[in-house]
Amino acid sequence: MTSSNFKKSLEIMNRARAHLPGGVNSPVRAYRAVDGDPVVLRSGNGAMITDVDGNEYIDYVNSYGPLILGHAHPDVIHAVQEASKSGTSFGAPTEPEVDLAELVASTFPSIEMVRFVNSGTEAAMSAIRLARGQTKKDLIIKFEGCYHGHADGLLASAGSGVATFGLPDSPGVPAAMAAQTLIAPYNNLEAVKSIFEAHPDKIAAVVVEPVAGNMGVVAPQPEYLAGLRLLCDQNDALLIFDEVISGFRVSASGAQGFFDVHPDLTILGKIIGGGLPVGAYGGSRELMEEMAPTGDIYQAGTLSGNPIAMAAGLATLNILLADSEAYNYLNSLGVRLAAGLESAAKDIGIPLSVVQIGSTLTAFFQDAVPTNYDEATRSDTAMFAKFHREMLNRGVHLAPSQYEAWFLSLAHDEKLIDQTVNYAREALMACQSN
Repeated sequence: MTSSNFKKSLEIMNRARAHLPGGVNSPVRAYRAVDGDPVVLRSGNGAMITDVDGNEYIDYVNSYGPLILGHAHPDVIHAVQEASKSGTSFGAPTEPEVDLAELVASTFPSIEMVRFVNSGTEAAMSAIRLARGQTKKDLIIKFEGCYHGHADGLLASAGSGVATFGLPDSPGVPAAMAAQTLIAPYNNLEAVKSIFEAHPDKIAAVVVEPVAGNMGVVAPQPEYLAGLRLLCDQNDALLIFDEVISGFRVSASGAQGFFDVHPDLTILGKIIGGGLPVGAYGGSRELMEEMAPTGDIYQAGTLSGNPIAMAAGLATLNILLADSEAYNYLNSLGVRLAAGLESAAKDIGIPLSVVQIGSTLTAFFQDAVPTNYDEATRSDTAMFAKFHREMLNRGVHLAPSQYEAWFLSLAHDEKLIDQTVNYAREALMACQSN
């Protein structure tokens, strides 16, 4: 990016770094992975966003997923405005939280009851507490490259073998807490089986992104999710699907509906808040009633079920679910974009493989389609950084990391997709020549 086109963004970021760590409130926004400076955004409308310098972009971040209708959808904005007229927060029951709970339960096959919280991190932390409380076991299994929020016990990386205890992946995380998390490679059932055998009667749950979204989009291999279901049943452990990204993205009933594998607990977020901060976890009535006040497992939150967030989520989901062709349309756009990107890269001679599921995709700068975290990290991140800068300069807004998803919305259309592919072709040619 040239300073002349982004003068005000640079000025604001210089101010931000004086009072916010790295100038941001979430690390990836700092653009360090792409060796650049962030653009500071001012507004969004449909599939487009505008920065403080007046530059306009086709947006494929969409707030990392929740804006499946696009930015500032008039019905969502109206719902938020109307809800705010009655008050912003009560810390007491309101009808919209009941309405949204009924809607979620009616669409997800494994959910009878749901508890709303304020973030995906909070939802994951609470679901795991419930799993441990219900099973009376302490250990959990997670997978390399799958992110379930920044709670201490979930920030663990792999040891030297698939059955080793996790090690802290961040300063400030006690080793003893990280040691409660066991790590396996994604898409590797034998590794999970070995961990269960190494720790009999000690594993409370397996938590997994059914479609990985935090190493880039990586698809589950055939029978992988069903295999996890079987292993959990055989070992009296709960299966937890983290559908913060895939929920209402892969299908109306999430990845569990798409792949017809039902977890014991589901973690939700993103879309169910319509762009406002919301998370949730849900499961069977029997399991969820172990949470206080009906049970002894404690979790609470003053802002949980916030009426404005509930209104935004209801408006978003009602519009999405009322359109019988919404998911077919989103998938068709995803297929068109993925094919266009791969074709452009092939013509130019740059290794690129695209993983696309519905309205999410990732373009990996490598020949082979990755199936796990180790394979995903073989991507050419330096080439991605060049590509990101070239796309930004052409008016395409991508997440500033090779390992993030691209998100489509119903506000995108074939014209924007084709325009994006043309820009990508130009950007790839520029990357090759530099």
